[in-house]
Amino acid sequence: MDPDASLSLARILPRLEARFAEADAVAWATFRTRLHTHFGTLFPLLRHLYGGQYDFFYHLEATLEMAATLWLARSPALQALDAAREADPGWFQAQGMLGAVAYADLFATTLDGVRAKIPYFQELGVTYLHLMPPFLAPAGNNDGGYAVSSYRETNPALGTMADLTALASALRAAGISLALDFVFNHTSDEHAWAQAALAGDPQYQAYYRMFPDRSMPDAYERSLREIFPDQRPGNFTWRPDAQRWVWTTFNSFQWDLNYANPAVFTRMAEELLFLANQGVEVLRLDAVAFIWKQMGTTCENLPEAHLLIQAFNALVRIAAPTLLFKSEAIVHPDEVIRYIRPDECQLSYNPLLMALLWNTLATRDVRLLAASMRDRFPIDPRCAWVNYVRVHDDIGWTFDDAVAGQLGINGYDHRRFLNQFYTGRYPGSFARGVPFQENPRTGDARISGTGASLAGLEAALPAEDEQAVELAIRRIVLIHGIILTMGGIPLLYLGDEIGTLNSYSYRNDPAKAGDSRWIHRRATDWAAMARRSDPATVEGRIYGALQRLIAIRQAHAVFAGHDTTILDSGSAQVFAYTRQGAGPPVLALANFSEVPQTVAANELRLYGLSYRFRDLVSGESLRLVADLPLDSYRFRWLVAD
Repeated sequence: MDPDASLSLARILPRLEARFAEADAVAWATFRTRLHTHFGTLFPLLRHLYGGQYDFFYHLEATLEMAATLWLARSPALQALDAAREADPGWFQAQGMLGAVAYADLFATTLDGVRAKIPYFQELGVTYLHLMPPFLAPAGNNDGGYAVSSYRETNPALGTMADLTALASALRAAGISLALDFVFNHTSDEHAWAQAALAGDPQYQAYYRMFPDRSMPDAYERSLREIFPDQRPGNFTWRPDAQRWVWTTFNSFQWDLNYANPAVFTRMAEELLFLANQGVEVLRLDAVAFIWKQMGTTCENLPEAHLLIQAFNALVRIAAPTLLFKSEAIVHPDEVIRYIRPDECQLSYNPLLMALLWNTLATRDVRLLAASMRDRFPIDPRCAWVNYVRVHDDIGWTFDDAVAGQLGINGYDHRRFLNQFYTGRYPGSFARGVPFQENPRTGDARISGTGASLAGLEAALPAEDEQAVELAIRRIVLIHGIILTMGGIPLLYLGDEIGTLNSYSYRNDPAKAGDSRWIHRRATDWAAMARRSDPATVEGRIYGALQRLIAIRQAHAVFAGHDTTILDSGSAQVFAYTRQGAGPPVLALANFSEVPQTVAANELRLYGLSYRFRDLVSGESLRLVADLPLDSYRFRWLVAD
């Protein structure tokens, strides 16, 4: 601990001791020990962000007092979990980890309904459940719950905060960690802070970035990009009820918070720790790239954004050590990587892998996927990717143009091709997606659609073309096989495990009609779900295949962690990688083409396979006496026998 930090702690600790003199002695001693351990990390971060402000020490002391209060209010069960997770910091690296993500209302109507589905999660093998924001939000368009009106109240239609706490407890008893979103770049304009700001309270106006005229917004706009240029041009919204321009990066009802104000850090840290005390074990940090603003920059991915997350993380190590952060940064791959570190975000979505799995299905060419993963898949071994095929959001083509250029691919043209392919406009496309935020002038767009519809099932079923149905199912299983074995935590978008198709009914709802992402945010069809046990149905074919792959993953320690080496298979259609870890290494081969492929025997010998080996997927024992065949959209997980 540097001398300034030591002096500051010596100044603050007696006041905290006096404030919590009547606290539980053991709990207070634990807090004090963690404070001594992590204050040396927290102090310089907050000093860098806020040290130039005259009331810095006031806010520092208020932050620590708040953290102590919430630690002492933390349940004994969660305090015990904190100790267990400190003793096993790599718990999330286990091969048994399997994530699932859903909207509570669309999956099971209410929070109690979700709790009733715990046996289903156990059947599937889920150990990590991410629910889309269940918080109080404005009626009508609320960006799918990402316009939060209160972090301490749930949407009444879902239940109460007590119901959420009970759900977290029941999940934890079943070995399932609850993950929620922490929407910390902005609040809704119905949040109590925003309402006080609208009423003219200067304290709360300083919680946001509000301007009496266009001079400052115009100066900022010179270097900002527009997130939704066609739907809502600009980054500021005029509020006549306050006679102010308000910074609104995403939607006019989502007000960006002003993290240059230390009070905002303290208040949002309090909301964060409150959620941790309800039993939330993972918080997905929404829109991390945008949280710090600086004139003359894009106000994205600034150094202070990283310092803020590190400061939140240091505070969590003191008051709720169980809690992990998951980064949501849909930005250039080089920027995504910067958020992944043990003192920042221990977990991160892997948008590059997701986008390139769909790219590879469209092109039948694995070279861009292999080159990109070879460069950007390795991360700190104390962290983990969260690998996914689909989530609630759209698909953006976030690959690196420089890597594409090395393969002779023009990034701009290739993105136009992918948009055409996945909206079904390209001749011969199997996909049935729809564009999101399409710009007819530039051809720029992102893609909405369920995994099954994008993989060809929606196009195949009405035609009663069994061959096309089989190929679509194989595509679905193939890309899920990749996320189950690439390294990290695989995440299933619930409904994908039975091949749920697009729902076009969102167009009839005025609050959703302008947002095509609702095409894949559909209610669970429990009648279709009931068919998952029948192998003669499409649902049963997909579910049975995925359930078997999950069981294989969870039974083999080699799939723990993310020690993965990307290989050259010798074929542009076959993606290859090895997994190393406990037990014998596994060589994974995946054919991304409807045309059967072979992998040369000499290539396999180069990667350490003996003459006798076993395919974990098929269970076959094989001899390496000739080139190895791979049927259309099939994969093998090979281990020396």
